[in-house]
Amino acid sequence: MKRLEGRVAIITGGANGIGRGCALRLAAEGAALAVIDLEQGPLTALQTELGTAGARVFTRAADCTDRAQAADFMAAADAALGPADILVNNVGQGARERKTSFLQSQEEVWRFVMEVNLFTTMRFSHLAAPGMVARGRGRIINMSSESAVIGPVGSHDYAAAKAGIIGFTRAVARELAPHGVTVNAVCPGPVRTRALDRSAGEEARKAVAAIPVGFLGEPEDIAGMVALLASDEGRYVTGQTIIVNGGRWWL
Repeated sequence: MKRLEGRVAIITGGANGIGRGCALRLAAEGAALAVIDLEQGPLTALQTELGTAGARVFTRAADCTDRAQAADFMAAADAALGPADILVNNVGQGARERKTSFLQSQEEVWRFVMEVNLFTTMRFSHLAAPGMVARGRGRIINMSSESAVIGPVGSHDYAAAKAGIIGFTRAVARELAPHGVTVNAVCPGPVRTRALDRSAGEEARKAVAAIPVGFLGEPEDIAGMVALLASDEGRYVTGQTIIVNGGRWWL
C-alpha cells in the first residue's frame, strides 16, 4: 500500500529500534523521510538502505535535546524534501545504567530523562505544528510507553516523562484538531530493540512472560500503528493513547 505517497515524514531518534522500524514502514508506504539521530553510522546505513529502495531520504546526526540543532535540522529537512506532513516524536530513553530506586535517585538523572523524552516531544512539535496548521493538515505521533500507566519500580523518571507525553498529546490534540492536525500517543510494551537487550535480566524476562499473546513485540508492530495514524485512515483518531503491547496491560 502507498497510503503516504507524496507526504514528508520527520522521525526523531530514527536510526535504531522502533524509530528505524517506523522509517522503513513509512518509506514503504510512499513517504519521503527526514531522520535525525545522534549516531551517524546507523543513520548512514538507514539512508543507504532506503535510498537503494527508491525512497527520498534526508538524514542528520544531531542532538534532539539541543533546540538550535533541532531547529537547524527541521529547516534543512524542509529545504531538502518540503514541509513536514507527519512528525513521529520517537527519540527517548530511560536512565539505563543510572537507573536506581526513587530513594537513591538523583535530580540530574530526572532532568536528563525528562529532557530526552518529554521536552524533545514538545520541542519538535512546537517546530512542526505551525506549518501544519498553516497548510490545514498534519499528523503528530508521540511515542509514550506502557510504563506511563504501569509505573514500574525504578522507572519513576521515565514513567513521569512518558505520562507527561500523554497529557501533552491530549492538550495539543484539542488545540490543533480544528486546523486539520491530529495528535496521538503510542505506548509500546516490551519490544525487541537494542535498549531491551541492554536491560535484559530478570525484570525483562518477567515482562516477556506476562505478554498474553505469547511473544515479544518487534519494531514493525509499533510501526504498523504509526503508519495507520499517519495515513488518511487515521483522520478521525486524535488525542488518543494507544497501547501496543500484546495485551500485557489495558486502558
